[in-house]
Amino acid sequence: MSQSHFTLSFPLKSPADAKVLAELLPPLMPGLFQAQDAIGTIHYSRFTVLSEKTLLFVGDFDGEFGQLMAGLAAHSGPVFDAIFQHVVKPPALPVADHTDTFVEWTADHLLDAINLYTAYPGVTVKEVKSLASAADVSGAGELHPFLVILPMKSALAFAEVKLILRARGHGTTHDLDKVGTPHFAQFVPLEDNQVGFFTVYDGSFNKYIADFTKNIGEVFDLLFKFTKGAPPSPCRKYLQEFIDFAAGANRTPIGFYQAYPGLSVQDIHALIADSKSQAASAG
Repeated sequence: MSQSHFTLSFPLKSPADAKVLAELLPPLMPGLFQAQDAIGTIHYSRFTVLSEKTLLFVGDFDGEFGQLMAGLAAHSGPVFDAIFQHVVKPPALPVADHTDTFVEWTADHLLDAINLYTAYPGVTVKEVKSLASAADVSGAGELHPFLVILPMKSALAFAEVKLILRARGHGTTHDLDKVGTPHFAQFVPLEDNQVGFFTVYDGSFNKYIADFTKNIGEVFDLLFKFTKGAPPSPCRKYLQEFIDFAAGANRTPIGFYQAYPGLSVQDIHALIADSKSQAASAG
């Protein structure tokens, strides 16, 4: 089963609606988390208010997008019903009674990532949870979402950055593997000539940024040539300035869902390696 990513863009009616949702959503998250546990194919998810006119829902999942959205409609329809009260041209409500139109609406508002990264490709949520359960391993790590928004200097700069990121796809994957702490990562083109860099990572923010700068800083050195208010380059030489910039550009997540809380990238790699070793021994 293939892993994938979604960034859903909800166009909001007004700046007031953005403020209301920022307060409305947090109490709804426990119910959404239970629904995602029941669906069993979402690795991580989180909402964030991108701007006064847009709410984003970001996630990493197994399988088909339409099937996932149908599952969300069935298991957490009231959460999306509440969101759609504040959205321009929402689908028919309640979504639980209009699954097909909800799936169509989400497909129409899905933003295509420029490139995708996963630290453990092809491994499903159910497989990770099963391996951890069989090995009696519970996660003790600290995981965080990283939702960085990079504003480009112009539409031309935005187009150039998309070309750079596409051209560097495999190189970016190699660099992120060397960092060793990101679980999933995506560059996603957004409204108003902005690029989102969305990751889930292990450990402290400062250490992540330091490791990140060391291994993938050259990518950001390239991007910063086209970014408004960018820190000085090269990143590895101006580490504190990059940390300060990243902290300022990082959006606050609403409701960080983890399918297997606390399991680090290295934990998961060890579980996979042990499973393969046991299978080879049995064979």
